[in-house]
Amino acid sequence: MRRKLIAGNWKMNLRRAEGVALATALADRLAAEAPAADVLVCPPATAIGAVADAVEGRGLHVGGQDCHTQDSGAHTGDVAAPMLADLGCGFVVVGQSERRQNHGETDALVAAKAAAAHRAGLVAIVCIGETEAQRLAGEALGVCGGQVTASLPDGATAENTVVAYEPVWAIGTGRTPTVADVAEVHAHVRAVLAGALGAETADAMRILYGGSVKASNAAELLAIDHVDGALVGGASLKVDEFWGIVRAARG
Repeated sequence: MRRKLIAGNWKMNLRRAEGVALATALADRLAAEAPAADVLVCPPATAIGAVADAVEGRGLHVGGQDCHTQDSGAHTGDVAAPMLADLGCGFVVVGQSERRQNHGETDALVAAKAAAAHRAGLVAIVCIGETEAQRLAGEALGVCGGQVTASLPDGATAENTVVAYEPVWAIGTGRTPTVADVAEVHAHVRAVLAGALGAETADAMRILYGGSVKASNAAELLAIDHVDGALVGGASLKVDEFWGIVRAARG
């Protein structure tokens, strides 16, 4: 059975002390309750080291929000995957819709970033998702399936890759797709993965849902077939709210 993953993407929020306080509180709850899910936080790059040091050995996973395609070089302001690993990360998010939209990231670039993550020993969380215009045009399945096949690098496995479906129009808006919509996309993604990677790998790979996930709707979303966890934005910045999502995961 695929163990659920609840991942918090803090985006461009929280300074070091705030991040350490939040992560420490989550680690305390992990120690007290041992939920049936892996729990991950992805702080901004400036706070990763402090957060990772604060929760080392306490069961809370730490990841990065992005990485460069190269392991080193003259890339001012970028962060290489080996640098994330050196700070204590085990995961990195690539292809998140805000990167695709605001930074013009293509599927090919996302695949190259995922490959860099794999070289560094990190699990790549590869994000996909349609815009509202694409959904209204009936293109959601085609868009998401195409992003899956074009954004996964050679060598992607269930051990080094997670797929996260985030409909662009649901991120930060408070709107979520219907249960039927989420189920349809996740089942389609699983089928596309089977065609690309084989049935065994596809069955073992985790597919997360992201987009206005909160404690009040988490149980319903996490109970959908082929939904193996959540990639959480704003709700991950509040201990009680995020922990409510973690508790909703039943393994």
